[in-house]
Amino acid sequence: MRFVLFKSKSSGPRPAIVDGDMLRPLEGVASLDALLALEPAARAAAYRRLGESVRSADAQLLAPLAPCKNVFCVGRNYLAHAEEGARERGEELKLPPVPTLFTKAPTSIAAPDATLHLDAAVSSKYDWEAELAVVIGTRCKNVREEDALGMVFGYTALNDVSARDLQNATTQWFKGKTLDDTCPLGPALVTADEVGDPQHLEVTLRLNGEVKQHANTSSMIFSVARIISYLSQGLTLEPGDIIATGTPEGVGFARTPPEFLKDGDVMEVEIAKIGILRSPVAIAAPVGAGR
Repeated sequence: MRFVLFKSKSSGPRPAIVDGDMLRPLEGVASLDALLALEPAARAAAYRRLGESVRSADAQLLAPLAPCKNVFCVGRNYLAHAEEGARERGEELKLPPVPTLFTKAPTSIAAPDATLHLDAAVSSKYDWEAELAVVIGTRCKNVREEDALGMVFGYTALNDVSARDLQNATTQWFKGKTLDDTCPLGPALVTADEVGDPQHLEVTLRLNGEVKQHANTSSMIFSVARIISYLSQGLTLEPGDIIATGTPEGVGFARTPPEFLKDGDVMEVEIAKIGILRSPVAIAAPVGAGR
């Protein structure tokens, strides 16, 4: 199944099941976060309580989830991306024995098709990162790798927009990764059974129609199952938790010459079986610029 959160001219945010060109609202459930918080039997019952259909064309999609916790993120998880980063920094590539983790605050999340309002006074080096995002469906801790995919409710697309100058100013990436509007999410939350093997999905990012990133999740250094297992050791994962699994090669800072986002750009993250996450960009000039 495919789930979205939407609003229309006649209603506020509502979760729905996608049925072709129509959306079937879930009655009695306020959000997809609330749906994931239900026990499996209650979730199944919620799937049967459907309201009057709404045409997709008449709906405005919102970010499918609004977690109360930070989004968990994995850095340098595709070999070619790790290589391009090391090359740009003039360093020898040394792959870590465990996933490199950081987080993005809930205030960074943005909706599909929503304009990302970025501030040139804060950063001059906004960059793109297309990623497969995992959504946990079962409360779990100390999960074995062979059991990890059973903890997944579904998957969505995510763009880890990064302020590279802020990210590289310290050894901690958090500030450069968590500015407002730097975590577009969506367009849909697709259940694990519909996606199948998460290690065989094409991931693409287009900037103004030009392909900048294209790879397969089979190129991950740490698989989705390995990431979940490692993250859950000593740490409880809860339904609705989001894990961004890393980005492939082709990011802007590692290009020759480097490329960064400009006012008016449009990014599209496309992941097989999930869809296209589109994000226009508006970058406000610093106060007094051009005088």
